[in-house]
Amino acid sequence: MNPLIKAIAFAADKHRNQRRKDAEASPYINHPIALANVLANEGNLSEEAVLIAAILHDTIEDTETTADELRQHFGNAITTIVLEVTDDKLLEKAERKRLQVEHAPHISREAKLVKLADKICNLRDITTSPPTKWPLERKQAYFDWAKAVVDGLRGVNPALEYIFDGAFGRRP
Repeated sequence: MNPLIKAIAFAADKHRNQRRKDAEASPYINHPIALANVLANEGNLSEEAVLIAAILHDTIEDTETTADELRQHFGNAITTIVLEVTDDKLLEKAERKRLQVEHAPHISREAKLVKLADKICNLRDITTSPPTKWPLERKQAYFDWAKAVVDGLRGVNPALEYIFDGAFGRRP
């Protein structure tokens, strides 16, 4: 099976019972697919490892998937990228957010691309179909934090950074 399609099928299975926090409770799998779409069709990236990592980026963080399982199915290179963008859920939320800002400049080019696409998609989602229970202040705080993360990613892909800046400019 084509590795990208294999990754979509794997992520769809792992996220099958998850929904986004928007009013329609959109299927969660729409999010990783949106990342791959941003990378491929807006960022003009065709690197298979980056696109697959984008599809799989939340599997370890948000499902029961282990790094070993991901490595078995997709190899070490893709697993490494996914691990670079995976938060440690054992830490408090504020600490996870702080670490994302701190680590952003030091992750691999491939992980930076995935992280940048993630922030683009999240800002777009907050603008067009926001989490139902988020007040305006929380949405604005997310935008500010996302910009702090992306500031550490700058230089990786000017076209995607421009897209992020456009999404950031449509703050709630």
